[in-house]
Amino acid sequence: MGQTGSCLCGEITYEFTGDPMATAVCHCEHCQRQGGAAFSLNVVMNIDQLTINGPIKTYEDKGDDGGDTTYVYRRFCGNCGSPIVSEVMEPAGMCVVKAGTLDDKSNLAPMVQAWCVNKQPWVDLGELHAMEYES
Repeated sequence: MGQTGSCLCGEITYEFTGDPMATAVCHCEHCQRQGGAAFSLNVVMNIDQLTINGPIKTYEDKGDDGGDTTYVYRRFCGNCGSPIVSEVMEPAGMCVVKAGTLDDKSNLAPMVQAWCVNKQPWVDLGELHAMEYES
């Protein structure tokens, strides 16, 4: 399939090839803070499917445990601040493209939701399968 996308100002563009593994809603507190919303809608794929063009910035997200281990590299536009992609450390080689940055979002439908322990009580996504994680 493959798709294209960009940040709000257009300084960062990207494309991915092939089909993604899934479209997932993430309710973790870090996604809520990064996106300024109750959850993040993500397109899950292998990192080698993604090509990013432009000067992308990176924030090393260490998680909530207070340690020195980086769990997620959150990549964003340094000009407009749009989150573009998060590269997760486990499993290695996987990333999630922030679905709101896609040029065409019309064919997206979430398949799964994660970190439901942090889901806001007013969010109701119906019968969408929930993957439980401890925060």
